[in-house]
Amino acid sequence: MNIEKVLENATPLLFEGLKITVLISLISIAIGILIGLFMCLFGMSRSKILKGISAVYIWVIRGTPMLVQALVVYFGIPQMINLFAPGFTLSNITASIITLSLNAGAYLAEIFRSGISAVPPGQVEAARSLGLPYSKTFVKIVLPQAVKIAIPSMVNQFIITVKDTSILSVIGLPELANKAKVYAGSSYLYFQTYTLLAIFYLVIISILMIISKYVEKKFNYERKS
Repeated sequence: MNIEKVLENATPLLFEGLKITVLISLISIAIGILIGLFMCLFGMSRSKILKGISAVYIWVIRGTPMLVQALVVYFGIPQMINLFAPGFTLSNITASIITLSLNAGAYLAEIFRSGISAVPPGQVEAARSLGLPYSKTFVKIVLPQAVKIAIPSMVNQFIITVKDTSILSVIGLPELANKAKVYAGSSYLYFQTYTLLAIFYLVIISILMIISKYVEKKFNYERKS
């Protein structure tokens, strides 16, 4: 069944794609954390404008498929910008990072909101009674605990982001799934190639899931103690 041929020829290509997958995922989740934190704070703000921005952003991102978002970012936005600045383009890597970051940010905003809500109100009241202003109370007491609570969910979001990179093969991102698609198309060994691709994903996601469970147990233990 040409398994040896696939292992010999496709494996190096898949490792190249894996590097892109992991790198894009790391960059996107880092940017997504910043976006999610700001959107969370906007949503908890007293300003109706900031609340509206957060609500609309989360509604749009969570309410549309990431495939559509990628097409809008890669094809739609440059076309609109070209009306005012001819020659503007986005590379598929840049478009992928933007898409993944915006997508992760919407979900991380809800994760951060849940983390902040999980901080006991008594700690905030105690800090306020000691004369700490709300801003310092939030930064020094609420936010560190909220992030700690949210870390397991953040790891899970990273796992989702890694899997979501496969969708971006539609805009030509040379990630894991794209490399497999190119090799399968040239060799016509679809079953063997895509089975190997599935094994790659299974291994990397399994490793991340083990890390996620370890982190979750560690922080659950620390909260109990």
